[in-house]
Amino acid sequence: MPNIAVELGQQVVSLGVKSAYGEPQDVDGVSITPVALTYAGFGGASGSDGAEGGGGGGVSIPVGVYVRREEGLRFEPNIVTLLAVGVPFVWVAGRALSRIIRALKK
Repeated sequence: MPNIAVELGQQVVSLGVKSAYGEPQDVDGVSITPVALTYAGFGGASGSDGAEGGGGGGVSIPVGVYVRREEGLRFEPNIVTLLAVGVPFVWVAGRALSRIIRALKK
């Protein structure tokens, strides 16, 4: 009978820094290294009646790239991800500002 925890542990070995930072690529004489926000979760269980189960999943969100040129190393963000993060921030900031203004008017 296989041990689910050991099997999941062997699967997790590929996660970590290697999943957050991709392999450097050379494009037109410029070295780029992709960067992503990664998250993974796993779970497993075994019952007293011999039933076992497990599963997992993960998410990888591209954040941007590190670009190495002659002038040095620079981080260039992914604009789509930046907008996706910015929209809720702007909504919360606007909501808070409207409540502050309303409270000051009283």
